Parts: sequence; structure tokens; C-alpha cells
Amino acid sequence: MDTLKIINEVKIEKLLHQGKNFKRAEIIEIINKGRRGKGLSLEEAAALLQLEDLDLMEDLYHAAREVKNTIYGKRIVVFAPLYTSNHCINNCLYCGFRVDNKHLHRKTLNIDEVVEEAKTIEEQGHKRILMVCGEDPRYTTITHIVESLKAVYDHTDIRRINVNAAPMSVEDFRTLKGAGIGTYQIFQETYHRDTYRQMHPSGLKKDYDYRLLAINRAFEAGIDDLGIGVLLGLYDYRFDVLATLMHAQYMDETLNVGPHTVSVPRLRPAIDAAIKETPYEVTDENFKKIIAVYRLTLPYTGIILSTREPSKLRDELFDLGVSQASAGSKTNPGGYHNEDHDAEQFETSDERSLKEVLKVICNQGHLPSFCTACYRAKRTGEVFMGLAKEAEIHEFCQSNAILTLKEHLLDFGDEELKEIGDQLIEKSLEEIENENIKELTKEKLKETEKGKRDLFF
Repeated sequence: MDTLKIINEVKIEKLLHQGKNFKRAEIIEIINKGRRGKGLSLEEAAALLQLEDLDLMEDLYHAAREVKNTIYGKRIVVFAPLYTSNHCINNCLYCGFRVDNKHLHRKTLNIDEVVEEAKTIEEQGHKRILMVCGEDPRYTTITHIVESLKAVYDHTDIRRINVNAAPMSVEDFRTLKGAGIGTYQIFQETYHRDTYRQMHPSGLKKDYDYRLLAINRAFEAGIDDLGIGVLLGLYDYRFDVLATLMHAQYMDETLNVGPHTVSVPRLRPAIDAAIKETPYEVTDENFKKIIAVYRLTLPYTGIILSTREPSKLRDELFDLGVSQASAGSKTNPGGYHNEDHDAEQFETSDERSLKEVLKVICNQGHLPSFCTACYRAKRTGEVFMGLAKEAEIHEFCQSNAILTLKEHLLDFGDEELKEIGDQLIEKSLEEIENENIKELTKEKLKETEKGKRDLFF
């Protein structure tokens, strides 16, 4: 397959150049179009990425907030990463796991250790994890990944496991699908080929095309919830964001399934990284703009925010279009039992516990969600996209978020969290427009209070 037809750098540069020439009235028109929740074209996104006018930026943020609430409601899904290995054969210049890092404490968890980590995450109150596997075929084989998934499902109450792992063959992706994976997540890191080549001088990851086409192979194998993203700061964010949107457009047009999620990690310091400064700095204001542009252009897609960002900024971004966020994260294998900073992939910024993050989310009026219903009710891929694009997915999301929050409050909440959480549940119940669903939700809440668990629509 000609990957130049997927990511057309000449077209991206042309669109960005044209985007500089849009007049204020045209920008306002694009933002108002985005408010309708039907997405934007690449041309329109390129224009918004050039935006510097602070008044129009506020209008952009407001529109992103409206669209997120229309599509998903005010809920924010929470999860935690589980790193199974930091062994890696790649030499990514920005990463602490790179093969030339002789100071990193290397470790690959055995199955018992994976389960123990998952149990500790579960004890925080999480029900969703992102399993992150180092890219070394001697350690993180498909067998290692699949056995880890199955063991966590068998021995914990974790209900959804998404996987961030090296690109695989179709056959291995089929094996992964059979193990019950949720979303398969893979980042291109940067779509700019020259920069990609510089940042990945050796290892399997140096093959740009093989990595780019991993999404196609995963889909061919039956995995239809797919997550993409770039590492912001490796190259001009305008190019990489527009390239991500171009990739999303290709997926939607070719696979009939756009990205289930887009992640927005910014480059962070890492132990013994080969690059000590961010090549292309992304300011907080531009970071907020990026999230807003993603939300208006891909209204149906979940936007994932990690603990790379400081707590104050994360609190702002919860109100700007983000729909998923990690909390209480550790970025080294075994990190929930042994906080070894010399084994981490990168430095995190938001060190708050899950409980602390939930209190902030609730106090902002957002609805924390531990929901895993769509994955188990077969609302994935094309089915999910259809509901999201028609703004109907919130019919399920609101009720399921309420039920999972109530379960969490009963099992893990302190008095303060229970008080603000219960108030939020009462308010959120009244926001359910479908009277039948509202009454059924109230019935399921009563069952949850009596001890039943894992109730969902």
C-alpha cells in the first residue's frame, strides 16, 4: 500500500499555508459550523490551527465544550496504565526505554506480577486499564501480552483492558482480538517522515510505513476500536495535528471506522533521553487549542489526557473537550508496588491519587465514569461510530457513568467523595431525557445499593 496516499505531506503543508489567510469572519463561521457536532474538513481544521486571536480562542474553547457535552455528556472516563515491560530494542531519542539507555533499570513482569499490579490498580477503584508493553520481541511476545490479558481478566475485576503495543502481523492481531482486547492503541509519534527518521535511528520502529499500517492490519484482524496520536513537541504541532486528522479521515473513509480515541501526550523529560530539550515547544495555550480542534473536527472520537500534564492544567482541560483521563499513574513495570524512578518511561506531572482527581472532576460538575459497557455490549467500531456521530451514545453513557460512579462510591469512596458524588448522581439523573431509561437507571441504582455490581445498559 502506498502510505503517501494516507499521509500526504505536500497537501498538509499546502493546507497549513492556506490556513494563514482565513479572515476573522471566516474563522467565526468555521467555529459555528464545528458547534453543530458534525465535524470539520481538513481545510477548516488547518485554519483553526493557525489561530492566535485570544478572543476567538475563547470562542473555540466554548464550542469544543459544547460539542463534547452534546456527544458524550459531561462524563470523563478514568483509567490507569499498567506497564508490563520496559525492555525495548528501539532507540527512540526522546524515550527513557531506548535501547542505548544503560542507566535504566530493566524489567519485564511475569504473569503473577502483572496480576499483582492489576490488583493494586483495582484496589484504587479502577475498572479500566491500559496495558503498555515495551517493544522487544524477546520479552513482549504476543504470548506475553495475551497471557497477561487473560490472567488479569481471570483474577481481577478489571473489566476492560486496552493495549498499547508494538505493531504486529495480522495473525498476531487476531490472537490479540481473541484474548478480549478493548482498544488497540498505537502512536505514530510524528507523521513528519524526516523527523521520524531522525528520532528513530534504529530498531524495528524505524520503519515508518510498517508502523503506520498497523491500524489497517489490526482492523483486518477484527479489532475495530483503534487509538492513534502523536507525541506533541517532536515536530511542528500544526503539521502533526493535521496529519493525525488526515489519518483519521483515511480510517473513516477506508475502514468506515474513525479512531475510537486520539491521545494528546506532550514530550516530557525522560531518564537518559538523547534529546534534552523539546525540539518544538507546545505552549499551554496551543495545547488547549489542539484539544479544541480535535474535538470540533472529530466530535465522535474520545480524547485521552495523561498524567504527563500538571494538575492545574489538567483541571482546565477536563472542561475543554477531554473525555478520558488517566489517574494515579505509574510509568514503570511494577510501579504500583515499587516506585523506581530509574525504571520510568518519562516523568509524570500530576501525582494526585484517583480519589483526589475524582473529587476535582465531581466538583467541576463532570461525571466520572468507570464504564466498560460498550465493549461488552458489542457497541464497538462501526456501531459505536454510528451512535456517536448521531449524538445518541450519551443515552447509554450518562446512565452507565452514574451506575459505575455509585458502585465506586460504595466500595471505595471516603465521606467527602460520597457526599459530592451522590449530589452529582442526583443532578445527573435529572439530565437523562429518556424517561424510560431514567426509571431503569433508578432501579439499577437501588440494586447497586443492595450489593449488586457491574450493572449496565
